[in-house]
Amino acid sequence: MKKRCLSICTVLAALLCLVTGCNKPAPEPEPEPQEQTDPESPEQPGQPAEPEALRQSVLVNQDWVYEKRPEIIVNIENPNDIAVTAEVKLRVSTDKSKALVTITDHYEIPGKQSCEISISTESDLEPGYYKAICSVNDKVAGNFVFGIAPTSIVSAPDYQDDFNSFWEAAKAQLAGIDMNATLTEIPGRSSSGQKVYLVEMNSVPDGPDGEPVVVRGYYLEPQDGQKHPVLIHYYGYDDLKPAGKIACPSGSTNPQFSEFYLSTRGQIINNRRWDQRSDGIERDFENIYGDWFAAGFGNKDSYYYRGAFMDCVQAVRFMATRPTSDMENLFAEGSSQGGAFSYAAAALSEYPFKAIAPCVAFMGDFPDYFSIVSWPANVAKSHKGSMSDEQMYAFLSYFDTKNLATRISCSVIACSCLQDGTCPPHTHIAPYNNLISTDKQIYFYPKLQHAIPSDWPGKYMAFFRSRISK
Repeated sequence: MKKRCLSICTVLAALLCLVTGCNKPAPEPEPEPQEQTDPESPEQPGQPAEPEALRQSVLVNQDWVYEKRPEIIVNIENPNDIAVTAEVKLRVSTDKSKALVTITDHYEIPGKQSCEISISTESDLEPGYYKAICSVNDKVAGNFVFGIAPTSIVSAPDYQDDFNSFWEAAKAQLAGIDMNATLTEIPGRSSSGQKVYLVEMNSVPDGPDGEPVVVRGYYLEPQDGQKHPVLIHYYGYDDLKPAGKIACPSGSTNPQFSEFYLSTRGQIINNRRWDQRSDGIERDFENIYGDWFAAGFGNKDSYYYRGAFMDCVQAVRFMATRPTSDMENLFAEGSSQGGAFSYAAAALSEYPFKAIAPCVAFMGDFPDYFSIVSWPANVAKSHKGSMSDEQMYAFLSYFDTKNLATRISCSVIACSCLQDGTCPPHTHIAPYNNLISTDKQIYFYPKLQHAIPSDWPGKYMAFFRSRISK
């Protein structure tokens, strides 16, 4: 255990702290506290006043990502004039809530002092994510997830024997579809540097047969007549909250790039009335899929994500038709579901990507995913019908990003939020660790939940720009 004591009092108090320190209580009994008289105190005469409760918090160190053992730093502040004993307790469990160990120790915190206590496990932990509950005198100081050597976590691929042939058949079906893309300019969003269009185009049917499905996106085309690197944005899972209008991007946000914002079938642009979008195009679109994760569940040939992944590939194919697209410099980004789409596009497109930037990516390592949090496990289990769990996971393996990652060799920058209760950090790291790319980096955000970090766009854009080939 390491202890650091910070004086918040006078020079005299600081000298006292150097003498006494923040030490464990000595075995000798403490002298009885002197009786004090306070005319305003509600205490009865002859009874010592109850000390104020200690104040405590857990400090972030090393982004809460450690190599072998956690080093949990607890800041304890004693607002009293007298020393107070602190019982510091650390409970550690796996991210699947299996209890592992409880560490308890006692420290004497000098009066008017603030001390930093370091507490850890007595032995190394296996690579993985863990839940920690840290308390001081039975009051919780922190309840959080930390990681041990995340990039050494093994999330073994579990794809089926026909995994590659399944996706090659889907791509062949897409290649046989007449894209028939139509572009409608959105003058209010265009600029002199980039025109903005609503794009509508055909993608694969919702199964091996049937009519093509129309999907939509916003396209930003540079107006200088030059070739530009291509940047595709993939949206996260639609929250179906029409109160806030779907944003339409404006021209010249990234003038160096030719950009496309894809909405996969039934989501975002594809399910909003015209007054629920900011593009001003007076046409209404409707979602026919219901809950996308449940749509076609159990049948890999007609499952929603077979079509959605092909929509992602169709966005790449559309950009290849545009005269200002430099397909030698192809990039993609997305968060949550959009992160999964970034992986899918890079794994399945016939045009090689230069780099992708998945953030808090969805759909990684379903067997472990379903053991950590309730959604989308509850949706899957309520729609699996007569399938056993083994059969369900075999079905989901076709759409698992940890399996798609085994087909990806481009550069990758990823981000993971450790307190994510929607797509837990284990699901972010599973595809990242299975990439065959040798140029990859991941950023950990220790306190964030399921969110896009404020500095993330700047990070991935710098990463992309540094990898543009001339």
